[in-house]
Amino acid sequence: MSGTTRRSALALLGAGLLARPVWAEGRTIVDSAGRKVSLPDRVSRVFVAGPPASVLMYALAPDMMVGWIRLPTAAEKEFLTGPARDLPETGRLTGRGDTVGLERLIAAKPDLVLDFGSVTGTYVSLANRVQDQTGIPYVLIDGTFAATPASLRLAADIIGRSARGAELAAYAERTFARVDDVLARVPADKRPRVYLARGPEGLETGGRGSINTEIIERVGGVNVAEGLGGRGNTANASLEQIIAWQPDAIVTLDRAFFAGVKTKPGWDQVRAVAENKVYLAPGLPWGWIDAPPSINRLIGLRWLLKTFYPTETAIDLRTDTRFFYALFYGVKLEDSQLDRLLGGASAR
Repeated sequence: MSGTTRRSALALLGAGLLARPVWAEGRTIVDSAGRKVSLPDRVSRVFVAGPPASVLMYALAPDMMVGWIRLPTAAEKEFLTGPARDLPETGRLTGRGDTVGLERLIAAKPDLVLDFGSVTGTYVSLANRVQDQTGIPYVLIDGTFAATPASLRLAADIIGRSARGAELAAYAERTFARVDDVLARVPADKRPRVYLARGPEGLETGGRGSINTEIIERVGGVNVAEGLGGRGNTANASLEQIIAWQPDAIVTLDRAFFAGVKTKPGWDQVRAVAENKVYLAPGLPWGWIDAPPSINRLIGLRWLLKTFYPTETAIDLRTDTRFFYALFYGVKLEDSQLDRLLGGASAR
């Protein structure tokens, strides 16, 4: 999420104080931005501010969710558990698209607004102003990949589900440790140079250090798009640039690009395409690389580890996927569902 994604939400806040409910203060917590936030003793209804927060809350406490920022599609619902999959659409306070009016936020009667992502000044300002004008506590949780275990524990403590947070955080720590173990055995010059292809043409990507590519970099992949659009930003690349970069592997989130890359003029000049090293990341109910950049990336980290270092890791991807979906999403995968999730994830 960029610093510009909340401008329309901020615009909603300039009209003055709204009529608002009064919440009893029961305890004070410190969120990831260092803000002291007073909460009721018991949190039972949580309004998620944006897409990453919706994934986090679904994994931690789907029964507390007021609703989804957008209704899940039929394909996504297959990999979600009821009754959470049938919650209403509430809209979002952050991210692209329409925002939630503060009157609508108050009408939802949440005990808490939770955001998961950047905790820079822009986001602090929004949180403070929404909280001041609605009276609803608003907490910011650090969404950077490295902070995942600590953020899971903090968010879980805030909503009163500490044991659940500890369980999921332990999984994240084991996953990061597994990555570090493999990377310790792979010399830097043996790690792949990777291009992230977004969109049906494959020309949208993330510069090195962006939230979109940090999962690739965390698994030791060298992002070839260094400096494109400035560090940490997404930007469009040209096919000429991609040919010049000559990545060893291409990771894509777009099924149309994956299906047609070999027929696209000029792409045959990219070594990764010629050598069948284009990989489609699974994407249900959420993407394994980003879309959104939340805790759904943990299974993506294991997938990339297996994809980039097949001889250095003993990961059984089908077993790992079953375990992750059961633990995080509450879904027991059938063989046919696994086939569909992983069937397109092989090289092309």
